[in-house]
Amino acid sequence: MSSSPTPAPDNPPRPPRRKRYSGRNPQRFEDKYKEHRQDPATLAKVTASGKTPAGTHIPILLPEILEILALRPGETVADLTVGYGGHASALLPAIQPGGRLIALDIDPLELPRTETRLRALGFPDETLTIQRNNFAGLPKLLATLGLPGVDALLADLGVSSMQIDNPSRGFSFKTEGPLDMRLNPDRGQTASALLAGITPQKLAALLHENADEPRAFLLADALAGKTFPTTRALTEALRALTPDPDEAEITFRRVFQALRIAVNEEFTALNTLLRHLPDCLNPGGRVALLTFHSGEDRRVKKALAAGLADGTWSSIADTVIRPTPAEQHANPRSTSAKLRWAIRAY
Repeated sequence: MSSSPTPAPDNPPRPPRRKRYSGRNPQRFEDKYKEHRQDPATLAKVTASGKTPAGTHIPILLPEILEILALRPGETVADLTVGYGGHASALLPAIQPGGRLIALDIDPLELPRTETRLRALGFPDETLTIQRNNFAGLPKLLATLGLPGVDALLADLGVSSMQIDNPSRGFSFKTEGPLDMRLNPDRGQTASALLAGITPQKLAALLHENADEPRAFLLADALAGKTFPTTRALTEALRALTPDPDEAEITFRRVFQALRIAVNEEFTALNTLLRHLPDCLNPGGRVALLTFHSGEDRRVKKALAAGLADGTWSSIADTVIRPTPAEQHANPRSTSAKLRWAIRAY
């Protein structure tokens, strides 16, 4: 005896509804569906409003960098902080045919996504070498690859928008998340752990050196040895120490910057890079260094000037290059950028 088919239910279950958000546009990073999915119309609209779409990054001073590096087919170029791949995607076609791009980044979360984007450009596999590495390790990497040096080099020392905007990374005071700030979440201590274990004297020195914070001692006395598990917990403590609301956001920026630099040992890595930089370039090699705060720029300026004086560099930038007003409007995060360059002597 054959069984009759099971009748369809009168009221089949509805598919789950998309999560709702308040207001006309989503504000939370996780809710910006169309931006994360790279919807072209949405990306264009967000970019035109002077904002960076969620999960992306706009390369800064790109035309100026390409002019400085003056890339030619067949050359080898290194991008020491590949980030989202915006600069790299312009460097790759400039060295074809026969060129090679060596791309480094220490972020294990973003680097695989960037590699996928760069591979999708369609260049031969051998033209692109991607390594999860700190840029201070460039000399060792070049030796491993059997290269005496590269013809051109770019070091964009800023933190990418993908990292800043993601609340789970803890870089921004504008969104709540764990007070982490590690570019490589697989190693080192978090910003929260750093504050909990530091003395007021060391924290004051850190705030002064890393962010030129004028109230370093006052803030250090209040923050050192305390536990702040989230970005909001830290900003609320800072707000209580900064009665003037116009000054509060400036203080937030300085403190978060200082902690990020310390957590990731950014100045140590930069000093190592600058010390070995000439040896990583072939004779006549060009280097472009993009900085975002005075501590970085001072180090770069001093190192390039010293190299010019001793004959290491044949020429260096006479003045710092800044984004145009148009670029700053289109990409507000470019406002603090400073670009310097140098050419290796023959």
